Amino acid sequence: MNAKQFFKKHTKVGARPGTLVIPKEAPPPRISSIHYSGTTHRTATVDTVDELTEAFNDQEMTWVDIQGFGDRTIMRKLGTIFNLHPLLLEDIVNVPQRPKSEPYDDQLLVIVRMVRMGEDDDRGEPTVDMEQVSMVIAKDYLITFQEKYGDILDPVRKRLVANKGLIRKRGADYLAYVIADTIIDAYYPVLEVVGDRLEALESSVIDNPSPAVLGELNRLKNQLINLRRAIWPQREAINELVRGDHKLISEEVGVYLRDTYDHCIQTSEVAEMYREMVTGLMNTYLSSVANRTNEVMKVLTIMASIFIPLTFMAGIYGMNFEHMPELKYQYSYAILWIAMLVVTVGMLLFFWRKGWIFERRR
Repeated sequence: MNAKQFFKKHTKVGARPGTLVIPKEAPPPRISSIHYSGTTHRTATVDTVDELTEAFNDQEMTWVDIQGFGDRTIMRKLGTIFNLHPLLLEDIVNVPQRPKSEPYDDQLLVIVRMVRMGEDDDRGEPTVDMEQVSMVIAKDYLITFQEKYGDILDPVRKRLVANKGLIRKRGADYLAYVIADTIIDAYYPVLEVVGDRLEALESSVIDNPSPAVLGELNRLKNQLINLRRAIWPQREAINELVRGDHKLISEEVGVYLRDTYDHCIQTSEVAEMYREMVTGLMNTYLSSVANRTNEVMKVLTIMASIFIPLTFMAGIYGMNFEHMPELKYQYSYAILWIAMLVVTVGMLLFFWRKGWIFERRR
């Protein structure tokens, strides 16, 4: 995950509102629909957009799932069929948008950001993928828009098939809550992986503070910053649904959304805690490198301090003056060695008493 995932595809200067900016790499739309009630459930693959005009039944709820935005014509037709406001359709297609909730007459747009663990990079480290999921809530149907192909909402489909809980007995607002809750709960395993990597780096920062460790800390810091940028506005969007007066969000569903809002707060707190841990580990890394440098400099300084007087003695008696009485003394060589050894031992003893070497326990 990198900061480019947050760069919005802007329209040209002066373009009219509702202009759709579709990147070349965007996949063409795949459309499926699920129709359900308290006793029935059926899934259909939509081959053409026109089939959606006859897909609704007053006795059933309809969930239309659209994956991919790669065809402007199809997206325009969807806007016409469902009477989507041009600005609503622009927010859906021109990704990424800031997570938010926005009412449009008898429809409610909710944008959230989904995260999941991606494939390992060239270094064999797991990456984090991020994708925008947009929901259009109406009275009898719900439309979800996903940037890419993938079954990220498969847990919700399984709950519909199993008919567990209230999901088939409630309306589109409850289905939207289930989808939002599923997406936000997916942050927990991602944060858990990040936490495990931080724990593994804690010992490395102290024992082996190498440039590779610093690079890994920087990558984790960037990932956590991007996660925070997704979580905080998402938290505001859910809070708007809880506290806002939206006619499409029933009071009962508002109670469930409060639990989702709590999950948003928890994930944001965990992301913030991990970000502070990364900052602390980076400071520890710099301190460890500085301490190792100081230890090396201390050893070199002590060695230089010991050899300075020895070099002085050797320099004195290495001069080529003719009249040096010590040179003709029989034991001059032995005395000089003894003097050098005494000076060396004396300096080592002095450094030890000061606690500069061998680190005496007090």
